[in-house]
Amino acid sequence: MRTPEELQKIAIDLMEKQVYNREPLTLYEPIDYGMHQGGKRVRPLLCLIANEVCGGELEKAFPVAVAVEMLHNFTLLHDDIMDKSPLRRGKPTVYQKYNTNRAILSGDTMFACSYNHLLQCDKSIVPDLVEIMTRGAIEVCEGQAYDMDFETRNDVSLEEYIEMIRLKTGVLLATALKLGAVTAGASADTLSLLDTFGHYIGIAFQIQDDIFDCWSDVEVFGKVSGTDIADRKKTFLYLKALELAKDNLKENLRELYCSTDIPQETKTTKVKEIYEELNVRTAAREAMEEYNRLALQALEQMNVPNERKSLLVAFAEKLINRNK
Repeated sequence: MRTPEELQKIAIDLMEKQVYNREPLTLYEPIDYGMHQGGKRVRPLLCLIANEVCGGELEKAFPVAVAVEMLHNFTLLHDDIMDKSPLRRGKPTVYQKYNTNRAILSGDTMFACSYNHLLQCDKSIVPDLVEIMTRGAIEVCEGQAYDMDFETRNDVSLEEYIEMIRLKTGVLLATALKLGAVTAGASADTLSLLDTFGHYIGIAFQIQDDIFDCWSDVEVFGKVSGTDIADRKKTFLYLKALELAKDNLKENLRELYCSTDIPQETKTTKVKEIYEELNVRTAAREAMEEYNRLALQALEQMNVPNERKSLLVAFAEKLINRNK
């Protein structure tokens, strides 16, 4: 059995070998740029891990690994346009480097191309793969829609936020796991438990991203710190702070967070001070660890050897202890 490190190297090498230099270059050059901006390649890695956990032939998971990473990068490309993000992984976002119209069209093409990779798999499993990825793509878009809706709402609950990040982040991790497992002939019960694992680990992943956005160094994390505060994003940190704050402090936080008149640096500093006063970072860490525990609980029920399951346990541990 391969180690998590070996599988990650295979996933990274697999993605580096993907070249998009076809004509018209105005369409494919932004795709090539977006697909080669680096990153941890978490989703293709999960495809490979799931295949290995379920006792499959690793090479059979290569097409689905590329497909899900392409789908993921399509969502990032469009997210960056909607969020007006200047950086992605420390580099200019696709729409910033090229232009918005080219980025939108290239993103649309990435979505279509992701399905081409599924068609490289054994024809007997293609319908299952298409169904899994289509459902995942729809739910990710639903999550993004909720995220956008939240921007204009002042009554978002923590429960609504958790459901939004389950859709926006957890679903695609679950999709990657199920795609890889199908290429190994996994049972319906195993697919269901991998789905649960992916949802919970995705929620933990996003809560940690909320923490990083607030307290990270741009040189480490690859994007500007405090952008969620500047953009008035409803995050776990903000919603938990509202839940913990009392009376005047709650109103002060709400007014400060929603303000567009205060200089960004001042606003970010003051919001962080309130977060520290309420010990919100600790609350976020505790929530992240609880969702990680629920993910591992799902793994315990999987009817596969513990040695194989250890790949997913190691992935979860690495995720919760990452620094970017």
